[in-house]
Amino acid sequence: MSSIPFDDLLQARQRIAGLVRQTPLEHSPSLSRLAGVPVWLKLESQQATGSFKLRGASNAVAQLDAEQKRLGVVTASTGNHGRALAFAASQQGVKAIVCLSELVPQNKVRAIRELGAEVVISGRSQDDAQLEALRIAREQGAAFIPPFDHPHVIAGQGSLGLEILEQCPDVCEVLVPLSGGGLFAGVALAIKAASPAIRTHGISMQLGAAMHASLEAGEPVEVEELPTLADSLGGGIGLDNRFTYAITRELCDQVHLLDEASIARGIRHAYREERLVVEGAAAVGIAALLDGLIEPRGPVVVVISGGNIDIDQHLRVLNGADA
Repeated sequence: MSSIPFDDLLQARQRIAGLVRQTPLEHSPSLSRLAGVPVWLKLESQQATGSFKLRGASNAVAQLDAEQKRLGVVTASTGNHGRALAFAASQQGVKAIVCLSELVPQNKVRAIRELGAEVVISGRSQDDAQLEALRIAREQGAAFIPPFDHPHVIAGQGSLGLEILEQCPDVCEVLVPLSGGGLFAGVALAIKAASPAIRTHGISMQLGAAMHASLEAGEPVEVEELPTLADSLGGGIGLDNRFTYAITRELCDQVHLLDEASIARGIRHAYREERLVVEGAAAVGIAALLDGLIEPRGPVVVVISGGNIDIDQHLRVLNGADA
């Protein structure tokens, strides 16, 4: 199915069992009534760092050798991966450097610094931040752990897919936020290995959806990174993408793009109906259901990928703003 064996997902789950939480799968009465089938929310917002990213980061750091751990790790991020890598590194006694662009919200910058990582702000896009991270890796010998296009990161995210299958064995549709594809690839590898009939939906925003543009073009392409409520879904997939583009192309049944108003409705619904505080990237699955973009054949699992939204922005959205 891909160059990442299914057994790697199983090993990753065992490796990170003591480092991450098995998150709950909660039934949504409101969305179930709307969809006409049971809808379940996979609450990755309840991870220690507030997002699914801790799975892949923990798996990647755990597989470094002693010399690599001594030299430390470096990454580029839109926020959540950097926070996860900072946390995973601190758990395992490793120095971390996180490169961020100027578009990363300040609440995420502060959270990374509070975990003891060194933060470097560089450029206006994740691609700019990644160039800086690669420079640091070359000069300091630190291990570069990318946010998505890495087999250990993807396998770690795949542990989420394994949990979904155990918690909802009769799942028919899985809705996954789609950005660089690390989360989607990991979850889809697990889901499709269990049953190719389970449909996988990648959900993204209209403003700068790099994976969607690349799938449309038939190869990885550059896309301008734009401000969006779904800031965690921003950034490119890399023109030299080795894993996530091919896996997403093979295993994604449908991609759905949302405008900013729909993402805002998803955030508001999560709070008012589900009592969840979620970031824009995590609200896209809910928003796709609210917009009627999914025609489910049976039980639906919506991956709620993270809850790291700036509180002032959250309040503005709750009061009716779309940004």
